[in-house]
Amino acid sequence: MKLALQLRDLASRVGQEVAVSPWLEIAQDRIDLFAKATEDFQWIHVDQERAKQSPFGGTVAHGFLTLSMLPKLTESAFEITDRKMGVNYGLNKVRFTAPVPAGARIRGRFTLAKLEPIDGGVQTTWSVVVERDGGDKPVMVAESISRHYF
Repeated sequence: MKLALQLRDLASRVGQEVAVSPWLEIAQDRIDLFAKATEDFQWIHVDQERAKQSPFGGTVAHGFLTLSMLPKLTESAFEITDRKMGVNYGLNKVRFTAPVPAGARIRGRFTLAKLEPIDGGVQTTWSVVVERDGGDKPVMVAESISRHYF
């Protein structure tokens, strides 16, 4: 269930896990479309036969595909209802810590690390841990920075 948040209430949530997204499947067709969009056709992502011989036993998602799913994971976990506009401001400390096999499901866990005032709004820094269903460690960890305007 998507969480409705208000900017005025976020200060009390700094340091807390605020939301967890639903699971999202990373199917081979999504991986193939990402390869076409980025022109990154590395065989470990798109050659299903050859990838069977890899240490992963099959194709895996691009790390940057996992990263690019952050807006979807965020949008499905929570929304900030009292802002006029929000923009992605950047990322810190991105690490791809485990593979995402084709067909796996991922989800994001969002902890509010910082809340800082800016002209006309606030800047949020979220510690994001992306997990794989059935995985024993995260597939990605990052700090995602957004700006929200009143």
